[in-house]
Amino acid sequence: MLGAGPVGLAAAASARILGAAVVMIGDTNEKRLTHAKKVGFEPIDLNKSEKLGELVEIVLGEPIVDSFIDAVGFEARGHDGEEQAAVVLNQAMEVTRAAGAVGIPGLYVTEDPGSHDKQAAKGALSLRFGLGWSKSHSFHTGQTPTLRYNRQLMQAIWHDRLPIADIVNAQVISLEDAPRGYSDFGKGAAVKFVLDPHGMIPKAACCNLDWS
Repeated sequence: MLGAGPVGLAAAASARILGAAVVMIGDTNEKRLTHAKKVGFEPIDLNKSEKLGELVEIVLGEPIVDSFIDAVGFEARGHDGEEQAAVVLNQAMEVTRAAGAVGIPGLYVTEDPGSHDKQAAKGALSLRFGLGWSKSHSFHTGQTPTLRYNRQLMQAIWHDRLPIADIVNAQVISLEDAPRGYSDFGKGAAVKFVLDPHGMIPKAACCNLDWS
């Protein structure tokens, strides 16, 4: 999967409890990759090659995965740092095996007026859809149907099969510290900030950040 933020990490954790033998997470953020490795996933440093298949092959011995998750969305960028809204989806189709599945929890919008790409500004993506069609890929996207999975995930958390707070590196902060939290997260901090306006989260003091 691509994207080592909280969504990507949560997706990776789900893949692991569903039985995936190897869970790889690709990103360009070194701190996020370091955390992904710390919690047991195989980090893929996208800075090392423009060809995702080459990086996958180093780990698996072949440039092919069974399933792929796009946890980046329309804010994806190429190696030149420029916006490439469709780059992750195109890479997904390249490396996913025939009849494999592509999950897309990454956010895509109907319009992106601030985009430098005229097509992306209208919500249109330059996809190699013919590649996905020829490989009989299944695409699953849209907002997560939370109620469908809530009970199973809560059971996994309660029975210590899914230590999600550790996996997404959750850190509790006060409402006053929210602006700094949003700023740090926007810069790619390897943290999932949890706001506790009234100081009611048990043992929150042990997890608070020192902003000094």
